[in-house]
Amino acid sequence: MKAFAPRLTSEVKLTPEMADKLATTIAADVRFLSAEQKAEIRAASPVPLQDRLDELQAFQGWMDQAHTVRNNPFVTRAQVLSQNYICFVYLPEACFRVLSKVCPSGSAAKKCAQFLSNNPVRAFRNAVAHSNWTYRADFGAIIYWARKGCDPDEALQQFEVEQNDLSFWQAISRCVAYAAYSNL
Repeated sequence: MKAFAPRLTSEVKLTPEMADKLATTIAADVRFLSAEQKAEIRAASPVPLQDRLDELQAFQGWMDQAHTVRNNPFVTRAQVLSQNYICFVYLPEACFRVLSKVCPSGSAAKKCAQFLSNNPVRAFRNAVAHSNWTYRADFGAIIYWARKGCDPDEALQQFEVEQNDLSFWQAISRCVAYAAYSNL
């Protein structure tokens, strides 16, 4: 995550110390929650947290396998689909919302969970969940349609997320989930 340290400080509003050791910092944030706070996190999911961690590990295994296959558009597209679902639909519902609620203000865990739960990441999440996205013609970005606000009657607007931004969001998502689930 060190490669993203400048963005973590400017966009997520982490301190440089938090950004330099993000996984370690989030792990400590979660490890030192009270027993009641940890119980609240566990109770927020009908799926045991070990099962969630197992799914993340299986997902990582898939990603490792997919990276070994070069120049295969079928594998690349399957990789994009699975990574976007895990990072932006599965994990916000399973992890980030409850972390945002339970973790103390100012903690790296809370700041990251809020970043991943708010726009523009939230809008992208909705587009993925509702199949409102496509690749840009050069495959360097994803074009998606989402509402700016929460009004269901609001018209969808077109947005675009470049690969470097998508990689940043995905890296934070996976880091937060692994650090949190490994320390509950």
